[in-house]
Amino acid sequence: MEKHALFTKSISLHYLGIEKALIRYQLPADELHEITLQSGQGIATSTGALAVNTGKFTGRSPQDRFIVKDSITQDKIWWEDINIPFETEAFDALYNKVTSYLSYKEVFVRDSYVCSDAIYRLNIRVITETAWANLFCYNMFLRPETEELKNFTPEWTLICVPSFMANPAIDGTRQENFAILNFTKKIALIGGTGYTGEMKKGIFSALNFILPVFKNTLPMHCSANVGVNGDTAIFFGLSGTGKTTLSADPNRKLIGDDEHGWTNENTVFNFEGGCYAKVVNLSEENEPDIFRAIKKGAILENVIIDKNTKKVDYTSVSITPNTRVSYPIYHINNIQPNSIGKNPKNIFFLTADSFGILPPIAKLTPGQAAYHFISGYTAKVAGTEAGVTEPQPNFSACFGAPFMPLHPTKYAEMLSKKMKDANVKVWLINTGWTGGPYGIGSRMKLKYTRAMITAALNGELDTVAFETHKVFGIAIPKTCPNVPSAILNPRNTWDDKNLYDTKALELAAKFKANFTKFTSIANAEILAGAPII
Repeated sequence: MEKHALFTKSISLHYLGIEKALIRYQLPADELHEITLQSGQGIATSTGALAVNTGKFTGRSPQDRFIVKDSITQDKIWWEDINIPFETEAFDALYNKVTSYLSYKEVFVRDSYVCSDAIYRLNIRVITETAWANLFCYNMFLRPETEELKNFTPEWTLICVPSFMANPAIDGTRQENFAILNFTKKIALIGGTGYTGEMKKGIFSALNFILPVFKNTLPMHCSANVGVNGDTAIFFGLSGTGKTTLSADPNRKLIGDDEHGWTNENTVFNFEGGCYAKVVNLSEENEPDIFRAIKKGAILENVIIDKNTKKVDYTSVSITPNTRVSYPIYHINNIQPNSIGKNPKNIFFLTADSFGILPPIAKLTPGQAAYHFISGYTAKVAGTEAGVTEPQPNFSACFGAPFMPLHPTKYAEMLSKKMKDANVKVWLINTGWTGGPYGIGSRMKLKYTRAMITAALNGELDTVAFETHKVFGIAIPKTCPNVPSAILNPRNTWDDKNLYDTKALELAAKFKANFTKFTSIANAEILAGAPII
């Protein structure tokens, strides 16, 4: 019998095939924190946050993410490199091994849900091997009220067992770790990896199938916030481009930092109950809301801590550049009630262009918006991954290809229609390099990026003059409040203008080469949004 708040509830996992486990059900966050410390699996930092090491895996493993191919998925999933099929029989056999492995062991069980809009709510039962993984789910998923738990019925089950290693020769996996979605049995099965992001993105991937196919609602890999006048802004972008940082605006209320739905009822709602932010080079001056959210209840992953002071060295990437923090959304003071906003007025596509080619802000036509959404561009910086010695383009369709089970054009068509219906302004924001590529130029100052976004949100760019980028065809403002005009056109920031022109054409060619796999099914308006070579 496990206690939760003011009531006790007895649950069994027999129906899942987990027999006679010691069930630690719905433990409060403080208790999960203390169990982690007592077990030696984590330490407390100087701010009270919990710090853990996720082991061999410090990031997701997209090549080990599978979807069971069955009557529900076989004709709907876009079966490409990012969506790898898994046989039903192989899943059943592996699932039985995992549940047998968990039998007679201590497990941590949490009932939670995703989708803050009650119409779209999805109940989830989470079963984890460690207390801190359960605390992560407390932070990241939505937390039912005590009364709701009495008659809680899970629709999906998430099982995460890092210490269970698959046998690829027998189990059908690529290697020992795996993350598998089964839409018929409504199970997300994860093993062999302690990286918590696999749990978060596993449920996100499920919603990216469920919502458009069954609910006619657009799922988005984006952050969102709301202004004082109720205007919603959406920020799309890949990891490291600034989604969490730029949506945490002290003058606007945060809806969420990573995963949202855009409904036919003209609302935008958060999928989650927390934030999962990168903390490399984090400082209170640049990102005060995130910095102050790292207190007891937060979980830091793979950071370096001073043994004496217990202070975190946010500049260190000795374990991984993908250092992270998870915290419940209520650790941010300025949050939107119920995590729901109205139709957006502005959409920002964030990219960290380490080639230094794209402008720090540009306005997009509907065709260009669809083209850049399908492209999902950013650039990797030298040194962030083994073997990356110079900037490399990174295209991820819909700014989240590893989580998108359907063909990217399905999401793009839904977004395009919604943008037109709501008369949304779409902006491209480059948070990357200016004055040259990585190693020569410098990273765009955060205060300038914030000023440009603020100007767009306040309508201050509606009356300024624009010029057209000669290669990408996008509209660049000639002036912007609180931003030096000299940095707005990236060509002006390069010492060698001819070299800029050459490199701009090279990047445009990379865009077009990446888009060839979509050309046959993209309409004329989208194709017209391509760069000009």
